[in-house]
Amino acid sequence: MIETTEIYEEKAVLVGLILPTQNEAKANEYLNELAFLADTAGATPVKLFTQRTDYPNPKTFVGQGKLNEIKAYIEENEIGMIIFDDELSPIQLRNIERELHIKVLDRTNLILDIFAKRAQTAHAKTQVELAQYKYLLPRLTRMWTHLERQRGGIGMRGPGETQIETDRRIILDKISHLKKELISIDKQKSVQRKNRGKLVRVALVGYTNAGKSTLMNLLSKSDVFAENKLFATLDTTVRKVIIDNLPFLLSDTVGFIRKLPHDLIESFKSTLDEVREADILVHLVDISHPNFEEQIEVVEKTLNEIDKTEKPTILVFNKTDAFTYTPKEEDDLTPIKRENLSLDDFKKTWMAKMKDNCLFISAKEKNNIDELKRLLYQKVKEIHVQRFPFNDFLYQNFEEENI
Repeated sequence: MIETTEIYEEKAVLVGLILPTQNEAKANEYLNELAFLADTAGATPVKLFTQRTDYPNPKTFVGQGKLNEIKAYIEENEIGMIIFDDELSPIQLRNIERELHIKVLDRTNLILDIFAKRAQTAHAKTQVELAQYKYLLPRLTRMWTHLERQRGGIGMRGPGETQIETDRRIILDKISHLKKELISIDKQKSVQRKNRGKLVRVALVGYTNAGKSTLMNLLSKSDVFAENKLFATLDTTVRKVIIDNLPFLLSDTVGFIRKLPHDLIESFKSTLDEVREADILVHLVDISHPNFEEQIEVVEKTLNEIDKTEKPTILVFNKTDAFTYTPKEEDDLTPIKRENLSLDDFKKTWMAKMKDNCLFISAKEKNNIDELKRLLYQKVKEIHVQRFPFNDFLYQNFEEENI
């Protein structure tokens, strides 16, 4: 795998744009998420910079005036890293590094670094490595700026270019090798999935840090790593779960996020196959997040890209124990905002929309978990009896005995 430098309490500034398609509130929300990503990677965000513009500057992402402002802050506060909320082009990366003389990362590079840090199994490590090399390939020129003086004129023929071409060839060979390795691993994973038989499959999906691993541990009585960080788990974990004598397979998948790098989605194709082959999806949502509705849209859009087949889906709002709201004053005539809606308001809205496929729980406090188990039992049984019709009589007797 490409070696990644461990980041320990490095001070960083974050930069985002306010665009016609992205207002100030949205830009700040994305930067707050970028700050969470930076914290997960081990950096310490100390300041957020935004600039209102119609489009990113093709040379330096932000305008020269804003770049000078950032440079002054960096020099005054001894900042060692700057992180941009969008993917930078090789030219932008090179120009910004020349101007600021510090480590420059973009959102994609930061996510790749976190994935590299979190990868545990050979499968996950191979997937991340492939995505890293794909990201690195078009940015090789930037890495050889120290040989600039050795390059020739006009055509730039010289040792710098020779080294770049050599490195490009090495990386292309490495990418080819990793792709073949992943194909081999994918075949093994496919065989493993076939060996599971016809048991009903339920996949936990959702935005990163929604609490999937915590719920997985609760339902399967397993010990999947769970932490209040983004992308705490990368590898799909599959466990056999039994509810009232009814067995099914439960899988915990990698969390989704806005602007998830395309190469990562491609690299994690086999991991996401658990979603494709699932019979039922449990979409877990962090209701305590101020913009959980947009997170729902991000997950649904990504799921549609992965698999356009409609599947039975249970929408589960988690972290009700952390939900907060500010009641409106009786004489307040301003329109009702998101923060003024109570949990009961959301329950009425979403349960009316989703009918019986919506629940509100707290995996941490184990609130309403029995209700979730009952709903899962009903949904799994509907599919199970179709595959094993002779067992229907047994389930009926079992349920009657427990009434």
